Amino acid sequence: MTHFRAPSLALTLAISAAFSCTAQAADPKMDPADVRYHAGSSPLANVEMYQDINPKAPPMSKAEFDKARKIYFERCAGCHGVLRKGATGKPLTPDITLEKGSEYLKVFIKYGSPAGMPNWGTSGELTDDEVDLMARYVQQTPPQPPEFGMPEMKGTWKVLVPPEKRPTKKMNSYNINNIFSTTLRDTGEVALIDGDTKKIINIVKTGYAVHISRMSSSGRYLFVIGRDAKINLIDLWMEKPDNVAEIRVGLEARSVETSKYKGFEDKYAIAGSYWPPQYVIMKGDTLEPLKIVGTRGMTVDTQEYHPEPRVAAIVASHFNPEFVVNVKETGKILVVNYKDIENLTTTEIPAARFLHDGGMDSTHRYFLTAANQSNKVVVVDTKTDKRVAIVDVGKIPHPGRGANFVHPKYGPVWATGHLGDESIALIGTDPVKHKQYAWKVVDSLKGQGGGSLFVKTHPKSKNLWVDTALNPDAANSQSIAVFDTTNPDKGFQTLPIAEWAGLGEGAKRVVQPEYNQAGDEVWFSVWSAKNQQSAIVVVDDKTRKLKAVIKDPKLITPTGKFNVFNTQHDVY
Repeated sequence: MTHFRAPSLALTLAISAAFSCTAQAADPKMDPADVRYHAGSSPLANVEMYQDINPKAPPMSKAEFDKARKIYFERCAGCHGVLRKGATGKPLTPDITLEKGSEYLKVFIKYGSPAGMPNWGTSGELTDDEVDLMARYVQQTPPQPPEFGMPEMKGTWKVLVPPEKRPTKKMNSYNINNIFSTTLRDTGEVALIDGDTKKIINIVKTGYAVHISRMSSSGRYLFVIGRDAKINLIDLWMEKPDNVAEIRVGLEARSVETSKYKGFEDKYAIAGSYWPPQYVIMKGDTLEPLKIVGTRGMTVDTQEYHPEPRVAAIVASHFNPEFVVNVKETGKILVVNYKDIENLTTTEIPAARFLHDGGMDSTHRYFLTAANQSNKVVVVDTKTDKRVAIVDVGKIPHPGRGANFVHPKYGPVWATGHLGDESIALIGTDPVKHKQYAWKVVDSLKGQGGGSLFVKTHPKSKNLWVDTALNPDAANSQSIAVFDTTNPDKGFQTLPIAEWAGLGEGAKRVVQPEYNQAGDEVWFSVWSAKNQQSAIVVVDDKTRKLKAVIKDPKLITPTGKFNVFNTQHDVY
């Protein structure tokens, strides 16, 4: 049994300082909300990897190595990277960790640091034996997960219902436009909920922790992708909408999108992986993989090679036959022209690290995307494939797809909330009639606090909804802030969404406002642990009053909700 004594203040400060100097130049101090966001379990925790014995590192048995590897990928890889080269967190490679030594590392892991490293030991997340184990593990040569190329993809590809055996017309009476694809995070499923009746249509088995749902251009096919890189293709024309094809495009992923340009509707789909770092273009009606492209390369700022640049958000252009692909760690935006995928052409746009999520402005011409750890929003013109601006915003922007509305003074704006502070940044998006305000932060609203994941409004609404799901204060994480877009400076009203859900014990985090097709209802997930009750709360957008609560034993850890019509037409 390993025992610890509390370190002296001097030792703790020395360790924090020592690790601070190892960070990449672009890496700021991490916010606790950002740590919680990135520290979720990785599907790579269960992937077998080769143990390379490092004679300079403290000895580890194969059983110890496997246990430590599992802990690392469940708790650490999201911040420090698969290869421990550093991502939103600092690098933990042997050239650094061996020099610091086991005692330094044990203190660092157990007590954390002011730079944002969680106190894994004193919080009770790791035992003293596990802290000792992890201190030895990070001195080993980082194991590399296997690659995932065309043979591996095709080995997982299944067409459950061939296109020729699918319906030739809609075979159900559902209002497909108002279906909500709702992620059931911890069960590996999505619930298809009828937005008109508020009833569950079907629970569809998917990959682990579905990250997003995206619609085909026609509105027939629903694509969902799990963190384990499994994509499911769901046909909404079936009598009971269900899976018709599936594939794994890697070992960990976050993004999927479909072709929307005229003449290419429903033809292609694209998915980006966290591991391996790559994207793949597939047939839109079967998910057959056609073209895989790696993203490893040089960073946009220091021009250094990065072995693990993960693919984050992907959007489809409405102006060209192109996909816009965010490459996180290198800070590059790739505009991929799919007109001729045999002779694929790509435009590389320099942006900023670390690219994450984003969405279109109200005209669907401009893509605004967060470089979250750089505290910037990058604007790309998808008509000309040029970078328009890089805008400084608040701490760790996390817009989801953002929110578009017309400001009474500044005209059309796009909004983002932040993980790291309470601000909601409003960026002008009209370079024609409001040129003086375009691509600038024209206003910064004060919300409930940091830990915001999503903002949302609708063209027919006068409300801007801002969640604070990762805020440490339960009063904030269990409620929603709503602003009047006709007078945003008057401040927000707080609505007790979790209280309205009428649940028992649980975290009851309120996350991701989503509108129905008509724009007169806004839906919220009230998200608790998988062994506790969760719910969907529906609010009347005009009156801001409770309209309905959707409860069902099958609604386990609901998080993201994606309305078919709004997702299909990029309404946000």
